[in-house]
Amino acid sequence: MTGMRARRLIAVASVAVGLVALSGCRSEPGVAAYVGDHRITEDAVTEIIDDARAKNPAPTETAGPTEMPAGPEPRLPGRSEVVSVLVLGEVCDRVSAAEGYRPQREVDPAQIAQGAGLNPETGYVRRTAELYACLSGIPVGAPVAPSEQELADLVAAGKRAGAVPAEVTVEQAATQLDGEQLRFALANRNSLAQAVEAYDVTVNPRYRPLVFPVLSFSGEAPIVAVGVPLGEPASGAVTDVSTPKPQPSAGPTDG
Repeated sequence: MTGMRARRLIAVASVAVGLVALSGCRSEPGVAAYVGDHRITEDAVTEIIDDARAKNPAPTETAGPTEMPAGPEPRLPGRSEVVSVLVLGEVCDRVSAAEGYRPQREVDPAQIAQGAGLNPETGYVRRTAELYACLSGIPVGAPVAPSEQELADLVAAGKRAGAVPAEVTVEQAATQLDGEQLRFALANRNSLAQAVEAYDVTVNPRYRPLVFPVLSFSGEAPIVAVGVPLGEPASGAVTDVSTPKPQPSAGPTDG
């Protein structure tokens, strides 16, 4: 497509998780989210954040020409990212146990760490790698064609990311964006959403809307292209909206 920048749509481990019928209002002090009767506490989230900060200090300035240059600034996870991983990890464990699913591949924490400039021993990195391995065992259906609304939303996200020029129409962008990668991402979203319909997920208002990305536009601030909301929609509360940060790259490719 003329004028379209060659910026990449990244499939984040080709996974997503959907959700759930809520069983009622659940709100306890110090709880970040619920998955069924399981509580994910704010203390657990803080522990993972603190671990990430401790194991990934900001690079220091060099003192002279003979010293090694400072590395890139580590991209530490936000609280929403941590909550998302903990929620999805609990859901995937429950679904896998109930259905007898087994991981189809191992995910090396070093792969996750590289994209964010983090130490592979970081707890958040290891939990994320475990989540992706678990989700690799969830069956995925046939590729799904996007609806007109989904294409419109995708193009709007691309424009926010700077990957789609402002003047490009949905029809023009669709010729490049609507392909196997997008349709597989939609299949992931749909099949996993169906798999977890029986599980109640409730999210603390501070994290709403909580969305786990299946496909993202790359860049310094990745924008979700296809994602599944976790818990209730936004409530107007202040929200930490950080998202997983894949590696920027030129050209479309699967994760």
